Amino acid sequence: MRVLLVEDEIRLAENVAHALRDGPGFAVDHAEDGQTGLDLAENLCYDLIILDLMLPKLDGLTVLRRLRERGDNTAVLILTALSERSSIIQLLNSGADDYLSKPFDLGEVIARAKALIRRGKGMASPALRLGDLELHTGDQSVFRAGNPIVLSPMEYRILEYLMHRPRAIVSKRELLEHMYDFNWVHHSNVIEAHVSNLRRKLGEGTNPPTIENLRNRGYRLVLEYGNYKDAGDESG
Repeated sequence: MRVLLVEDEIRLAENVAHALRDGPGFAVDHAEDGQTGLDLAENLCYDLIILDLMLPKLDGLTVLRRLRERGDNTAVLILTALSERSSIIQLLNSGADDYLSKPFDLGEVIARAKALIRRGKGMASPALRLGDLELHTGDQSVFRAGNPIVLSPMEYRILEYLMHRPRAIVSKRELLEHMYDFNWVHHSNVIEAHVSNLRRKLGEGTNPPTIENLRNRGYRLVLEYGNYKDAGDESG
């Protein structure tokens, strides 16, 4: 997953970006002012935007409103020093999905970021299931038919992204844009190797393969689409 962090306090931004990269393994782009953040968000390649309110060039509330005015539905988590009820109501009514008051705990930032990304992709539970494949976002564990599968951090991130889009063909470019930061183009030669390793670990030789490679189109999970559900949903 890829996160845009718009924060002008450099030390704070470094700490938040470090936590998001080292914890859930998100790719993070950082903008130091509101206008740069708004320009970067125009690419629509982010799974979450973390937005400070007091920003140079363009304040956070204006950035938020312009995002929503142009139809950008990316989940937005606001970082704010404001605590008045009227300010919070204004933020939520302007399109914010959640907020955190400063100072905050980095663990809470990670938890809220993961929850917002899940909800943005229509998933309520932190555990996902597709056929006999289970992925638990809390401890980043993966099971196939109840057997644990050990994945590298990048293999896990690719699988998590594909499981959030169980019926979609995901292009190589889309994977690159959501797995890496703005330097994603420099990693274009390695994504195929990661997907190949992931396919092998999920079950080499299965027919059909767990991850389908559609020439010139992308990749698609091919496990029992009709049985897709959150692992926590036992009603489906």
